[in-house]
Amino acid sequence: MLTHPTLNQMAALGMTGMAQAWKSLNEQDPGQSLDRNEWLGLMLDQEVASRADKRFANRLRNAKMRFPDACIEDISFAANRGLDQSKILSLAQGDWIKAHEQIILTGQTGTGKTWLACAFGRQSARLDYSVFYVRMPRLFEDMAMARLDGRFPRLVDKLARVQLLILDDWRTHSLTDQQRLDLLELFEERYQRKSTIITAQLPVSAWHEMIGEPTIADAILDQIIHNAHRIELKGDSMRRSEENQNLTQQTEQETINPQT
Repeated sequence: MLTHPTLNQMAALGMTGMAQAWKSLNEQDPGQSLDRNEWLGLMLDQEVASRADKRFANRLRNAKMRFPDACIEDISFAANRGLDQSKILSLAQGDWIKAHEQIILTGQTGTGKTWLACAFGRQSARLDYSVFYVRMPRLFEDMAMARLDGRFPRLVDKLARVQLLILDDWRTHSLTDQQRLDLLELFEERYQRKSTIITAQLPVSAWHEMIGEPTIADAILDQIIHNAHRIELKGDSMRRSEENQNLTQQTEQETINPQT
């Protein structure tokens, strides 16, 4: 008799998990074999799980990752990639984020740096941390525009608050004077407060020269290297292999259906 009003009240309070559990229990347990405490416990468990799922979905959406479906479980530990499985699985526990440490992913183009960074990002969102992904070229563009229209302090504040910031695709060209200063300000705001993942083609040993001005380079690298977990990906480009497979499929299709 109270089923519908109760469901309406749960929906009004945003307790969709409890409402779903109520309906399921009402259908599965018509004889009321479970006591009230067991019913309440099961409904609360469902509500907690439902809210966790919603938070995870929101964190993934807000992260704006290039590969949102990348996950730790799908990582290939083939010998030629140079990945230490025990190290990756240890990092997946998330203790490095609690300690405000960094991850630096280096390797040639196409070796999977971005995908692996996104896998760590998804895992971090699963652990209930906020995540935001941005490519370094886009970051510098956004910072330059923010300086022009007065949004720079708000942009830096937004980037400083996120618990895991993924800075993807630090390329090989040198930074401008303003880019160096912008990057230094960002890392100073995040230093020993939040965690960052950086992907780059160049090895860390070449970063000082890439940044350019020695004093600023020292300050930037001091904040991101000394407490960073370094992962160097090896092997041939994974993109090249995928492209070849797609070309083969297209060629076969064209051979079967030669309608031109």
